[in-house]
Amino acid sequence: MVTFLSGGTGTPKLLDGAAAAFSPEETTVVANTGDDIELGGLFVSPDVDTLLFQGGGVLDRETWWGIDGDTHRTNAALSDIASAAGLPDGPQYLPESKQTAGRELANWRRFSGTAEFMTIGDRDRAVHITRTSLIDQGQTLSEATQRLADAFGLTIDLLPMSNDPIASLVHTDEGMMHFQEYWVANRGEPAVETVEFRGSSNAEPAPGVIDALEDTVVIGPSNPVTSIGPMLTLPGVADTLAQTTVVAVSPFLGDDAFSGPAADLMQAVNAEPSTDGLATAYPFADAFIIGDADDAEFDRPAIQTDISIDSPEDAARVARAVNEAIDIVS
Repeated sequence: MVTFLSGGTGTPKLLDGAAAAFSPEETTVVANTGDDIELGGLFVSPDVDTLLFQGGGVLDRETWWGIDGDTHRTNAALSDIASAAGLPDGPQYLPESKQTAGRELANWRRFSGTAEFMTIGDRDRAVHITRTSLIDQGQTLSEATQRLADAFGLTIDLLPMSNDPIASLVHTDEGMMHFQEYWVANRGEPAVETVEFRGSSNAEPAPGVIDALEDTVVIGPSNPVTSIGPMLTLPGVADTLAQTTVVAVSPFLGDDAFSGPAADLMQAVNAEPSTDGLATAYPFADAFIIGDADDAEFDRPAIQTDISIDSPEDAARVARAVNEAIDIVS
């Protein structure tokens, strides 16, 4: 049995070839929910959705988000209406009083749907409507995720990290922003000062998460700060990882981030913004998978291979290296 910790696009890319080393029926994936937001009344869980679409064979692999071939008529119509009505575009938090009113799971991350700052496809939107409706009927995020996983025919077990509200907030030189506002709307351009995982001190891991972490754990090349960091703040997670076998794949190709704003965010939390910083980000890791030209040094095993992932074959190569590392440290 093996459990992957996943967020963003890094770990999903690795999962494209994970079957070369790990049986899907014996694989669990715990997904980050710190990036989740409520947009226009719909609850959006981007990192969960990437895994749903990937497992269902419909993921847009050019962008690594959304559904391949999806249309965007509703999204375009929202922009047209906003423009015609003279309404502002860009991310707009709902008033502070609305941030903790209504759907509890959305606390601290509610945005207006006016001119929708995230591009959401029409079929993609159907998933958000279904999830939101199930939550409003009284189901937890875990239960709603399981229903959606069944609908997409997933062969892995997919767990959200928590059923409680946790928001990844990036404090920048232009003010505090939700991660989606920072990365999607502002393209990661504001200078990062620090990162906050609001709500994590009052949250609990979702059912099944701690049990899954007692199996061998693989941390894919996801952003250590905002993709994996929120999970590590949950009670019991870091302690459990310290007691089990953990292999982490570097999200850096040399000093360059695999994808996303990993380097800037690592620097903001006082970690070296390169492979060397993984020892700080993941002190519980038993082994690392790093690039074949990487000169990082660790006080624990590190297997070198080509960690660039541009195809399922690339992913399979990295997955086999992960399996090799597990054999060494188990």
